[in-house]
Amino acid sequence: MLKKHDYTNGAPFKYEQTLLQTMIRVKTGIQGLDKALLGGIPEGNLVLLSGGAGTGKSTISLQFLVNGALLFGERGLYVSTEQSEEELQKAASQFGWDLVDLENRNMLRVVYFKVLGEDHFIQRIEELVKVFKPKRIVVDSLSTFTDALLMSELQKDVSVSMVKIADTVSPVPRTEQIMTKIILYNLLGKLKEFDSTIVMTSELREDSQSLSSDGVSEFIADGVIVLSYFSVGVAVSRSLRIRKMRYTNHDKSALSYEFVQNGIEVKLEETIM
Repeated sequence: MLKKHDYTNGAPFKYEQTLLQTMIRVKTGIQGLDKALLGGIPEGNLVLLSGGAGTGKSTISLQFLVNGALLFGERGLYVSTEQSEEELQKAASQFGWDLVDLENRNMLRVVYFKVLGEDHFIQRIEELVKVFKPKRIVVDSLSTFTDALLMSELQKDVSVSMVKIADTVSPVPRTEQIMTKIILYNLLGKLKEFDSTIVMTSELREDSQSLSSDGVSEFIADGVIVLSYFSVGVAVSRSLRIRKMRYTNHDKSALSYEFVQNGIEVKLEETIM
């Protein structure tokens, strides 16, 4: 059932009126989403964008960077672990976004890491950030990074004694969960050291009870936005819900969104019950 959206009633709105005047926010350029965030993402936040196949995670991520460059003059870095630069350029062209032009103008960098076959990619990202100094960063996807890090250099930094202790008190799955949590704290903590606002995508199964593929990162991230895709007969609907956003109030309803000619459009006037 659809209803008229209202996020202005009650004391929280009066508080937000004051907060809006002092907090620096990073606009996504997606009008409905920015309004739902009462002006945009708090600067420096690390936001998890979770959803299943076909929900538009990569599209929203690209739109965040393209809008940042074209509308607000902010540099963006897109770190991909699943699609090559050519594939991303092709996907972006469907919405009229010329990634090559933005790269030539030094407003965007797109890098592709085959993380399961490469080493030291965290160090390489750090070096790129130091040189390019992006205000916006996208990592697509955290799911692939987490899988790779469990088998790479960050795993070597995990204390052997901690793993041995965990093995004595719980079965192997518990040990893997502890290791995943340690690795994620290392990774996300390192990313939050950058002077950037960061969006990271995470795969989400339709039947999942978690808000991420790992079940941990939603607790570490500053914000969580969940994208859902469902169908009734031949009709297809997509919904977006801001489940968490530190340092600001926000709309908490499930908002309708759709793919349009120039990207994603969030319909703030429509909520999905």
